[in-house]
Amino acid sequence: MVRVIRALSLDVVLAEAIEVVRRGGLIVYPTDTLYGLGADPLNERAVERVYEAKRREAKPLPILVSSRDKVEEVAYVNEEALRLMDLFWPGPLTIILPKKPRLPDLVTAGAKSVGVRIPKHDLAIALIEGCGGVLTGTSANLSGRPPPKTVEEALSQLGESVDLAIDAGPAPIGMPSTVIDLSGDEPAVVREGAVSLEALEEALGRPLKRLT
Repeated sequence: MVRVIRALSLDVVLAEAIEVVRRGGLIVYPTDTLYGLGADPLNERAVERVYEAKRREAKPLPILVSSRDKVEEVAYVNEEALRLMDLFWPGPLTIILPKKPRLPDLVTAGAKSVGVRIPKHDLAIALIEGCGGVLTGTSANLSGRPPPKTVEEALSQLGESVDLAIDAGPAPIGMPSTVIDLSGDEPAVVREGAVSLEALEEALGRPLKRLT
């Protein structure tokens, strides 16, 4: 049976969750947007378990980071990314950037880019920091099913495929992050979510292509 711990004593919750991630386990954890499925992205077996839990073929996994310095460890950052980070981080904007070799190709399903984000959620930040500053940030749902706003919704889908779940109540935003791709020649919005297309266009000072 999956162990579920309520986010009452932060120190206890973090110590247990960090230990699970460090030994290659999977956790369900709260973020500002939705509940995420967390694993060590530098551990390829743990990444394989993420795909198995979500019952989907390899597809790029977003990475949540605890600081901008950690972004630099896994991705190449450009000027437009820095501008968006200044305006929207921490918060519900995922930025796709060219990935660095340190990040296993399995995480990005062979793609040469990776989506990164700093969530606006104190527990999530402390957890990510304790796990080395990087954690998989895919939503804690089965492929094709609705992303979970609560730990109950996550576990109803993932069940025994995870080792630990942290219950911190409903996710504050309750909708996915917006995703913008800055890895190519022209910025493009891959998914519209909590940050509007108009806000991004104003920030970058130009119209943006939509890929959806």
